[in-house]
Amino acid sequence: MENDQETPVVDSRVKNLPEPAVDAGADSDEEPAGEDEKYEQDDDDFLVDFPDETEDLELVHLRIGLLDNLRLPRFAKHLKRLCLRQNVITHLDPEIFHPLANLEELDLYDNKVKHLGDALDNLSNLQTLDLSFNLFKTIPERLEFVKQVETIYFVQNRISKISGLSPLTKLRSLELGGNRIRKIENLEELVNLEELWLGKNKISKIEVSEMKREINSVLADDIKGLSTLKKLRILSMQSNRITKLEGVEGLESLEELYLSHNGIKKLEGLDNNLQLTTLDVGNNFIEVLENVSHLKTFAELWVGSPQFCITDYESLILSKMNHNLIPDLRALDTQLRSIASLETLYLEGNPCQTTDMANYRRKVKLALPQLKQIDATYAYFQSS
Repeated sequence: MENDQETPVVDSRVKNLPEPAVDAGADSDEEPAGEDEKYEQDDDDFLVDFPDETEDLELVHLRIGLLDNLRLPRFAKHLKRLCLRQNVITHLDPEIFHPLANLEELDLYDNKVKHLGDALDNLSNLQTLDLSFNLFKTIPERLEFVKQVETIYFVQNRISKISGLSPLTKLRSLELGGNRIRKIENLEELVNLEELWLGKNKISKIEVSEMKREINSVLADDIKGLSTLKKLRILSMQSNRITKLEGVEGLESLEELYLSHNGIKKLEGLDNNLQLTTLDVGNNFIEVLENVSHLKTFAELWVGSPQFCITDYESLILSKMNHNLIPDLRALDTQLRSIASLETLYLEGNPCQTTDMANYRRKVKLALPQLKQIDATYAYFQSS
């Protein structure tokens, strides 16, 4: 007996992270109770037994508020990874962080940091920075000093505008999910960006390129949106306010596009995205399955209700269109049958499934024999 039970989907890599103690990204601007309270660890230095040659320090969920007693600068010559997640840190002292010039990864997930100041100015070797679940209202201005950084997480803060990232030309992955961003902008210099995560914001449009004249009448390119991000492979904009699928025409390297839980009414604008393997447009208002027959690398299409956790992006070949308004299965033959790479199709929750539940799976199997999975269950074909 097949089991159609689905498990919740979690957008982007935040799925593997523990829940924060405080929802720093809540819509309310009120500060959490006790936010400015000072915390001190019981021991003067509970790193006393760690040798100066330590390369990796993981100090998780220890109620650390002040870093002074940890004497972190003594690890400066060798320390490459510092994890301080799930503590109560409010301030980063430059005198503590400036000596840590060899640091490659800094993890401050789930603390109470509002500002960076100049604390990271000397971290010229930093490659990964996680500031998720903190209290930032803007992207820190002085990130220009960490020019080697390749991955930045700002998940679940209070950021309303994308800014200050232009100097980070080596950036490969940017996570800004769970903020208050309304517009995609100021990303044109990030030409090496491969992953952009913008789920659960307030974005209403995927910006396309524009040409504007400056006040002095000198013609200038005002490139907005995503058009310069030629290396972008993953774009996630789930749970926003997008009503039209547009603005991705120039992203010819795009492999995965996540647009579930928006207000999209039509599948369109994918003519140049020939490398696309995964498309998630579940929980929208799409009525017709169309304009995807040319996507010969398609592996997964979700036009229903994507409710499971994506864990292996390398193997995804998926199309999810569940919980839309598709009335029948007639388009399967013209749009998807010729795509030999298609392995997974989600249509659950559409009228084509809810009005013919007894025959739905059998009809999909007959129309698309290449499928390995239909909705949440594997597609097994009975031998005659």
